Amino acid sequence: MKITSCQTFLVEGIKYNWTLLKIETDAGIHGWGEATNWPGSPLVEAACQHVGNFIVGQDARRIDYLWTKIYRDMHWLGQAGPLLSAISAVDIALWDIKGKQLGAPVYQLLGGPYRQKIQLYANYWFIGGGHSAADYARQARATVAQGFTALKFDPFAHVHYGYGDDLSDNNGLTEKQKQLAVDVVAAVAEAVGPDVAIAIETHAFLNGPTAVEMAHRLAGLKFNCMWYEEPALPEFPAAIADIRRRIPLPVCVGERIHSRFMLRAVLEQQAADIVMPDITRCGGITEMRKMANLAETHNVPFAPHNPNGPLSTIASAHVMATIPNFFRQEFMMNDVPWRDACLSHPLPVEQGYFILPDRPGLGFDVNEAELRRHPGLRSVPAGRNFYV
Repeated sequence: MKITSCQTFLVEGIKYNWTLLKIETDAGIHGWGEATNWPGSPLVEAACQHVGNFIVGQDARRIDYLWTKIYRDMHWLGQAGPLLSAISAVDIALWDIKGKQLGAPVYQLLGGPYRQKIQLYANYWFIGGGHSAADYARQARATVAQGFTALKFDPFAHVHYGYGDDLSDNNGLTEKQKQLAVDVVAAVAEAVGPDVAIAIETHAFLNGPTAVEMAHRLAGLKFNCMWYEEPALPEFPAAIADIRRRIPLPVCVGERIHSRFMLRAVLEQQAADIVMPDITRCGGITEMRKMANLAETHNVPFAPHNPNGPLSTIASAHVMATIPNFFRQEFMMNDVPWRDACLSHPLPVEQGYFILPDRPGLGFDVNEAELRRHPGLRSVPAGRNFYV
């Protein structure tokens, strides 16, 4: 079964572009993948086009072989970034093709499910107001009412992280900014109660001393903390491990870890309580499954990062169904109104869970006409702050 063509689609999402890939074969079977990453979506799309041309004529059934061939042949481009996103899209689409060919869901091809429902945590639930304690509390209560038992947000997002005129010195915070973050977390914790877990995002933009200080100040609120995310960049696993030893909150890292090779150092340094690779950045279904297995050997739970398009949600759920160390999967609570219109079936999210489909492949086809109605932006608006 030979690959005959690859086609990309750049689609407007709620936060940033989705980058989707369609692979067609001479058997009349096609598959869909996703490479969403940002803020360089046009770079990712170009990488998908280049890698897609590279694999035309190859046997679509040789999934692991093609992953390794692309990675090794193009390794001069680096171990991360657009190349790994392109590999991710190709890999997801090839699994979709194989499942359709064999008449089985992808999760069955990966060994079968441990669970039929994938527990989600909500992100992007807070965009209906300003950065105030009252606005966050109101939206948190509404999210929990829909069945979600865990929420994530960045209480420091008001700093703008280097965009605009209010750049903090050396990724630090003023006392006013620190107190606002504490007040927002306190309000959310009070609004949702102790049975709902709260993940604190930092986007790795606090300097080391500030990250440690704020972890201690937030811990003083005695709230149900699911994790403290990215207290330092993944280039510094020793620094993350040092911060982890110095703070009372569990640490989660991984959204910028682009393969098992990068994850290994984080695990060996004991830098994370939980890891969160992203299926559209780390190499797709094949690599995410390997990374989950690697984390299992270190007794570390796995919670995939997923602020992306719907195919990312679907593909991640297929993998998470098949691993023993699954914890929770990220879900974009608010999204563009055309998200489900892009799919042959609405995303099956009920009371905070993704319900696994029993259809072949990923279980969804894509409405190309709907994708074309919502073209993505090909340049970043000046001053836009993505870190919310």
